[in-house]
Amino acid sequence: MEEFDCPVQLTTNIIGGKWKPLILYYLQAHTRRFGELQRLVPAATKKMLTQRLRELEKDGIILRKVYAQVPPRVEYSLTRHGQSLRPILELMSAWGKKHRVRHSGN
Repeated sequence: MEEFDCPVQLTTNIIGGKWKPLILYYLQAHTRRFGELQRLVPAATKKMLTQRLRELEKDGIILRKVYAQVPPRVEYSLTRHGQSLRPILELMSAWGKKHRVRHSGN
C-alpha cells in the first residue's frame, strides 16, 4: 500500500470521490442490497457503483455478503473499520444541511 505523509490524503484516497461518501452515508444505518444503492445513488452508473463498492471492500470499509440462492442476493454493510467513519459522515451531513441554501443551484 502507498504511504501517505498527510492523513487527509490517506482519508480522501480511501473514501473520497463523487460516489464513495454517498455509498457510505447510505450504508451507515442499514445493510443494503445493490438495487437499493442504485436507487439511492441514481446518477452513478451500474459499472461505477460496482467499481466503488469493490474498492471499499478491498480497503476493508464494507462487507459484501453473497447468499446462495436464485436469483443471487448480495448485501453490503459497513465493517467495524467502516463504522469508524460514522463521525466523519455525520459531520458531512450536518455541514450539508447547514449550508444547503447557500450552495443550492451551484
